[in-house]
Amino acid sequence: MKLAIVAATGGVGRHLVDQALAAGHSVTALVRTPAKLHRPVPAVATDLAAPDAAVLREALVGQDAVLSCLGPRGTGEYGIVEPGTRALVTAMHDAGCRRIVAVSGLGVSTVPTPSLPNPPRREPGAGLWNQYVATPLGRRVLGAHFVDVAMMEHVLRTSGLDWTAVRPPYLSDGPVTGRYRTAIGHGVPRGVRLSRGDAAHLMLRVLDDPATIGQAVGAAN
Repeated sequence: MKLAIVAATGGVGRHLVDQALAAGHSVTALVRTPAKLHRPVPAVATDLAAPDAAVLREALVGQDAVLSCLGPRGTGEYGIVEPGTRALVTAMHDAGCRRIVAVSGLGVSTVPTPSLPNPPRREPGAGLWNQYVATPLGRRVLGAHFVDVAMMEHVLRTSGLDWTAVRPPYLSDGPVTGRYRTAIGHGVPRGVRLSRGDAAHLMLRVLDDPATIGQAVGAAN
């Protein structure tokens, strides 16, 4: 497949590039600074904090899918995920690309959004630790970023595209193992963390799984 990887120089993005190439996919990296890429792949310089619509559209023409690892590099960039994803969705429609898989986060289903105005109070299926400790703590500590990611899922739900949101709990620095649990539409019981290598593995795994289209997929090691 021809894959456009957004934020390919980040923690999950680097694993995605490596695993996609190893699987025989064609990769185009959408990054702020192509010089930071660790592999020699075609790259498009784009900043989704201030996206250029024409550049994005051209980058996505002919692509089979978009894999988005978009996220802030620090607290000063909280708020980048929803508008950046909205720009991606617009460019995908213009370019005729329909499949998108995006990194989300455990617990965002509890945040009210226009397409989910009455969400569950606690993350379904996630177990007591995540429901009563991890998710409330994440909402308190991450604040605006938590809401931003929830709004990113709102953008996906209303996009008209073939989307999947991957919802890991805490992302740890670790290689791909292929040993993780998943749940469609809710969290994974006793799921505390997922390695970045395995998050990338899951993103590639769901690409051609029709059961994951229009769904959020919980995952944890």
